Amino acid sequence: RDGLTPPDLIIMDGGQGQVNVAKDVLRNELNLSIPVAGLQKNDKHQTNELLFGDPLQVIDLPRQSEEFFLLHRIQDEVHRFAITFHRQVRSKNSFSSKLDGVEGLGPKRKQKLLKHFKSMTSIQKATVEDIQALGIPEKVAQALLDKLGEDNN
Repeated sequence: RDGLTPPDLIIMDGGQGQVNVAKDVLRNELNLSIPVAGLQKNDKHQTNELLFGDPLQVIDLPRQSEEFFLLHRIQDEVHRFAITFHRQVRSKNSFSSKLDGVEGLGPKRKQKLLKHFKSMTSIQKATVEDIQALGIPEKVAQALLDKLGEDNN
């Protein structure tokens, strides 16, 4: 469709229910024929078994095998990625600052301002020259003070 080669296999972090839903979506909504395997966990939330086939069957992999270890690592990486992604989304959406929205004032400059001045009140009392002394251009310093002045009115 978009010029990309579809994968040979999709490995999911999930059991029979999740695998069957994925197969259904691939087949009936996306019109794709890609095999799907599932990594099912035990009641201690640890990788327990590999599900594959049509109908789904447990593929017997020795727990000490390289194959089982690889699948366990894949599942761990998926969890790490998902947790990191959701934390980033939450942190971007839940914290805002009066320093946001000033053109030319990125994360590093904001951090520099807060580290030097210690508080928003101190930044508001600063002069353009005080802010410029931190290596922030005059236009950005003026835009910041203008914005902080507007926020107080």
